[in-house]
Amino acid sequence: MTQRWNDLLFAHWPVPPAAIAPLIPEGVQVDTFHGSAWLGVVPFWMDRIKFRGVPPIPFTSGFPELNLRTYVREPHSGAPGVYFLSLDASSLLGVLFGRAMYRLPYHWADMRIEQRREREFWFASRRRMTAPPVLFSARYRGLGPTRRLVESRPGSLEYFLTERYSLFTRDRDGHAMRANIHHVPWPLEEAEAEIEHNDLAAAIGIRLPDIPPVLHYSRRLAVYVWQLDRVRAARSPRPIPAAAVPST
Repeated sequence: MTQRWNDLLFAHWPVPPAAIAPLIPEGVQVDTFHGSAWLGVVPFWMDRIKFRGVPPIPFTSGFPELNLRTYVREPHSGAPGVYFLSLDASSLLGVLFGRAMYRLPYHWADMRIEQRREREFWFASRRRMTAPPVLFSARYRGLGPTRRLVESRPGSLEYFLTERYSLFTRDRDGHAMRANIHHVPWPLEEAEAEIEHNDLAAAIGIRLPDIPPVLHYSRRLAVYVWQLDRVRAARSPRPIPAAAVPST
């Protein structure tokens, strides 16, 4: 599947790994940076959506989306990836395809994104058919690229949060699934944001810390997503035969 993501805000908070661990499937583990797991809220709009071998899907040419994500690692291969805790989209067909093809926890939502100025946006979402309502609204703006972000390197927080080329989810039986992702490195900018409502974390039982989030903006990125494969189960240690144990 190919798609293009546009005008993204990345808002991230550090959270205790123990808060995330019960929410991810067996077969992956919470990935941490300086001892903290990270929870990200990402509003954006997508377009140029195409499934390989499938004709263009009506009413999915472009729509707003909002995701709540964390970061995990596959113990067997060490591959770092993204784990989506929830995704909201304004396209019902997009929601149905995302649930059916990628087992992702999509929700149908009323959404609006408005461009106020160059690199400045207002985004609002209200999840449908939920009580109490799950709301998100924010004003955000990109402040332009900086040398520090353009030259982001392994070991930086920006690299940890964005340079991930797998997404993980779970199948109907709760087993971890993985899809490979390809894109160029994220063209990140510094950002400012006023987040007016944010119910996403509370909706899954996580309390965000009372600190400002780490903010980034990205203008546009093309993303390629491959099919899902089941994550290999970690092998249990094999017992060593008594005959192979050296005598003292």
